Amino acid sequence: MAFGVNRRELDKWKEQVRKGEVAFITHFWVDERFPAVKSITKAGCADLEKLSEWGKKYGLKKEWIHIRGDGFPHFDLMGDTQLHILKEEGLHDQIKRFIEKKED
Repeated sequence: MAFGVNRRELDKWKEQVRKGEVAFITHFWVDERFPAVKSITKAGCADLEKLSEWGKKYGLKKEWIHIRGDGFPHFDLMGDTQLHILKEEGLHDQIKRFIEKKED
């Protein structure tokens, strides 16, 4: 279950993804399969090759791309990988808003 983002933020992410940009949206998340995970970031892009190449920078494999029928392919980022990528991408606002502070 996702929560913590508004419609405007979601629509902006979807528009960027449709345009072929690598776009990020972070939200609170509850899933019994991952009880320690409190947030997740979706790194999406409609251009699968571009998304795959972007993911390689962070050791993400093309086969990890979540491809759904709604046209918003994305990597699901969580835990240390999520925090590392958000820092590297300069998305400090998403870290402050959704991720508990961790010691570096």
